[in-house]
Amino acid sequence: MKLEHVGIAVKDLSRSKKIFDSLFGHQSYKTEMVESEQVSTVFYQTGVSKIELLQAVSNESAISKFIEKRGEGMHHLAFEVSDIEQEISRLKLEGFLFVSDSPKVGADGKRICFLHPKSTNGVLIELCETIIYTNS
Repeated sequence: MKLEHVGIAVKDLSRSKKIFDSLFGHQSYKTEMVESEQVSTVFYQTGVSKIELLQAVSNESAISKFIEKRGEGMHHLAFEVSDIEQEISRLKLEGFLFVSDSPKVGADGKRICFLHPKSTNGVLIELCETIIYTNS
């Protein structure tokens, strides 16, 4: 596993993008709407890892609920895995709890699954696997 990205919950993506453009001295490489999570995202490459800014597009979004409860800030740590289903099985055997039982398509060409913070010292952990597209 390697740290793939840090997710940061924000209220206003355009305002936050200006802040992070200035912080990093360059613009983001990608903006993406993730319907399944009801968020709009912006990604920055920072060396071998990334920063993902997340803004809720619905009051029912987990990001909206997070900001309402805790305010803006770090939302999750994401770790790249080579086989997400194998990693989910391994971690379940180790006693970890998951937010959902199976991976789904997330942002930036990844399949994702979240470990519940109750089993990870209060930190939301995302597992992500790069989707390999083939021409069929």
